[in-house]
Amino acid sequence: MKKLSILVVEDGQSQRETLRDFLIKEGHTVAEAENGDIAVQSVLQNHFDMILLDYKMPGMDGMQVLQEVKRINPEIDVVIITAYGTIETAVDAMKAGAIDYITKPIEFEELLILVDRVSERRTLIKENELLRQELGEKGITTDKIIFRSQKMEGLINISGRVASSRTTVLIQGESGTGKELLARLIHNLSPRAGRPIIAVNCGALPESLLESELFGHEKGAFTGASTRRIGRFEEADGGTLFLDEIGEVSPPVQVKLLRFLQEREFQRVGGNQTFHADVRIISATNRNLESKIREGTFRDDLYYRLKVVVISVPPLRERREDIPVLIDYFLKRYAEENGKNIRGITHEARDILLKYDYPGNVRELENIIERAVVISRDSVLSSEDLPFTEDMVIPTGTGKRETGMLRGSIEDLERKLIIEAMEKAGDHQTKAAELLGISERMLRYKLKKYGLKE
Repeated sequence: MKKLSILVVEDGQSQRETLRDFLIKEGHTVAEAENGDIAVQSVLQNHFDMILLDYKMPGMDGMQVLQEVKRINPEIDVVIITAYGTIETAVDAMKAGAIDYITKPIEFEELLILVDRVSERRTLIKENELLRQELGEKGITTDKIIFRSQKMEGLINISGRVASSRTTVLIQGESGTGKELLARLIHNLSPRAGRPIIAVNCGALPESLLESELFGHEKGAFTGASTRRIGRFEEADGGTLFLDEIGEVSPPVQVKLLRFLQEREFQRVGGNQTFHADVRIISATNRNLESKIREGTFRDDLYYRLKVVVISVPPLRERREDIPVLIDYFLKRYAEENGKNIRGITHEARDILLKYDYPGNVRELENIIERAVVISRDSVLSSEDLPFTEDMVIPTGTGKRETGMLRGSIEDLERKLIIEAMEKAGDHQTKAAELLGISERMLRYKLKKYGLKE
């Protein structure tokens, strides 16, 4: 793990020195500030990767310091320390730019997990900066992949690392999450970038047409085949073939795909000549392929050929920190495309968009913003421009559904979410940690902390 430069801002001398000594022992460089004014001066004069910031202090409180720090250097990761752990405090701090919080009395194991996570995040960001620099040198942009979340930082990083290989990649995720964008990023970063990437939606064509689309056909191969046609494999020679909705491919076509992956050869429909093509396969699915294998509708040998590297794209509801930047991006884009002078969006409308679950993911958010821009009569989008009705699902904090009615302290909220995740995962800690978006180590700590583990 990368060692960090950390500023501890805490008015209690004993607590401040204890934190300092612990972090130094872990190998980090640590500075101290006993109040907000000193903290701001330290940020102006020094470089810090991370700030541990007490929320309740005399003079400038934690929120004021946080806002000032983000004005000076938005790249600093700020973690709020609070003994006044209400949901409102945490939400306000996160909205103002804090990446996380920790409650008093501070558990050192929890603090260490949090610091390690910040270190991992900063390593990812640095690697992705180098990745974007490399893309820029090739004249490639990642502008269409809009994100702010650590989860997406991780996916971009993995995409960069697998790009240089020849191996197959399977991208999993719900519809509308941006699987094709990741496939194109992998291609653009690869040595094949100068050759074409051909995309085929396997779910949009019937079996007979899909086989011809992929492998081509000879003249007279079937009714209507008046001329010879080359397929997508031949068109993509030297490049990449992106097979979207791979779970919809019929068993006969699966056999031909498997043969190509094993032998790198194929035959056109209606022909007996064998062709070879140097094509990398990237596939994507919104289906559970393992379930389809159990049902007997998808070949397990093909599945294992396709899933050498698996990239799972989380749904938008599990990376809500990406929603604000996506709102701003789509608003600007569609305002320009439609010649509309729309400068922004009201707080009420933004709040609604931040709380919605997006079953259609990024594609649904894009459609919502495009529609709002088109129908709006004002220079600022309002809630009246959004296509929401009273019976639409609005989650956390609105009381519209049961899972959104969690109230009380942060600890109560965490405990309930952990219980819910463990139930959904059938008490499987690895799966529960994935559902919660935390490490398994952090989950074990929380289970012990809340008395949920014997």
